[in-house]
Amino acid sequence: MSRISTVEELVALYGSPGEAALVKVTDRVIPEYAAFIAASPFVALSTAGPGGLDCSPRGDRPGFVRIHDDRTLMMPDRHGNNRVDSLRNVVEDGRVGLLFLVPGSGTTLRVNGRAYLSVEPDLLASFAVEEKAPRSVMVIEIGEVYFQCARAIKRSLLWDPESWGDVSSLPTPGQILAVTSRMKIDGQAYDAEWPARAARTMW
Repeated sequence: MSRISTVEELVALYGSPGEAALVKVTDRVIPEYAAFIAASPFVALSTAGPGGLDCSPRGDRPGFVRIHDDRTLMMPDRHGNNRVDSLRNVVEDGRVGLLFLVPGSGTTLRVNGRAYLSVEPDLLASFAVEEKAPRSVMVIEIGEVYFQCARAIKRSLLWDPESWGDVSSLPTPGQILAVTSRMKIDGQAYDAEWPARAARTMW
């Protein structure tokens, strides 16, 4: 297999980026970028740490990532599975990357920076939903912000319902757990109980 092994080979293959790809990068949240953050109900969070890389979904009501100031974002950590893979990386390393999605929009927004976790009581309380506060809030110190053009969304037809496959043909979480646990977990029971369990622990 032919492999690119140097940055020089990579640059020779792809060439230089156009002007628009460079001038769109800012070191703070400008009003135009703030509009995307405020409208986004979903973020892919990437982190790095001694144990490796992690990419984790984060979803909440639109605008759940708070713009504290033009160089700082805050994101609550809602109820999850307690693996804390991303949070462990933040504590041990701090580098983060965020990709904001807005349903229906082909444009995505990327933020790179460093983060830490806060458990300051008043801050936690300010993020409460249905009287349930997050256990921590990720404070993100912005290094760079820029939009990503719509090619990936357009190519994938992500927001086009007519392109969607039949998700009922996919294995359920319970079926997967039954296999990976070697039948120690009752997959049918897991799937049947999940909706009620999720409703109780959503926030």
